Amino acid sequence: MARKKISTTVYITPEQNERLKLLHERTKVPVAVYIREGIDLVLDRHSHQLPGQLTLDAATESR
Repeated sequence: MARKKISTTVYITPEQNERLKLLHERTKVPVAVYIREGIDLVLDRHSHQLPGQLTLDAATESR
């Protein structure tokens, strides 16, 4: 089931735009899909800086 998407504006360089267009032409995957994948990669990489539930290991270490 498709999830609701929020519209936003991002500014990319002309080089990024050209490479994304080329990738789209070769794969037929929409550019928006690649942008969302990139956002997910950044969020995963920086997940330690986001609020969230403590794991049991982290909870016992803080005592």
